[in-house]
Amino acid sequence: MQPYLFPYLGYFQLISAVDVFVVSDDLQYISKGWINRNRILINGQAQYIQFPLKRDDHLKPINERMLADDFPDRMRRLLKTISQAYARAPCFEAAFPIIEKIATYPDSNLARYAENSLRELCDYLHIGTPLLQSSSLRIDPLLDGEARVIETVKRLDGSVYINAIGGTSLYHFDVFERSGLVLKFLRMNDIRYRQFRNEFVPSLSIIDVMMFNDMARIREMLSGFSLNGRPELGSLDLAPALPFLSTLSNNGDNSYGYDDF
Repeated sequence: MQPYLFPYLGYFQLISAVDVFVVSDDLQYISKGWINRNRILINGQAQYIQFPLKRDDHLKPINERMLADDFPDRMRRLLKTISQAYARAPCFEAAFPIIEKIATYPDSNLARYAENSLRELCDYLHIGTPLLQSSSLRIDPLLDGEARVIETVKRLDGSVYINAIGGTSLYHFDVFERSGLVLKFLRMNDIRYRQFRNEFVPSLSIIDVMMFNDMARIREMLSGFSLNGRPELGSLDLAPALPFLSTLSNNGDNSYGYDDF
């Protein structure tokens, strides 16, 4: 999976569900995707937050993109925005310090900055899944899509690949089965919680989840999904939440977009 900054709950459900999570730091950066932006709740409405990058060649991979020169100043303003938006949230005192620690991490490389944020958040959420960098696996750069995913799973001696439900148009059961692998898709349950007195706004950053829910409730949420396998006789195989391997190919799109859940 591309290393998103403060992604939403489904991303962490995926990390929590698998044996190994591969952070795809060497995939092409996707402009206007979720790698360096997300959404939080401001005055009852979903608003984008942005982690600014230096202008660069759009074909460069994530691990060659850099944060903007004025990033520290802009990050201080963003932290102020987050603080003002959630100051009265029930779990603000527990959540804000970890968000502040992540935001002020002193590395301007986008991939390393984002990976650190994932590691810090997994630690906070008590998720112990190992995170590997895809660049360390040295997968043939000519491999793309399903071929790249299959090679990654095999390189790590995996037998099952799990992707978000939005990947059903990109990955095919037959292709994986011919390679001796099982393909499954994670579908997040309809999880809701109180956001002040507003009507619930779904699919926001994990920041929102952390602000309104204590750790016991978040741990419950992390298991709130189904694993859908190959449809049999017109129905879906809803497997229990077992540990699996997860990666994401370089499709050049937002196949793990929040609207897919």
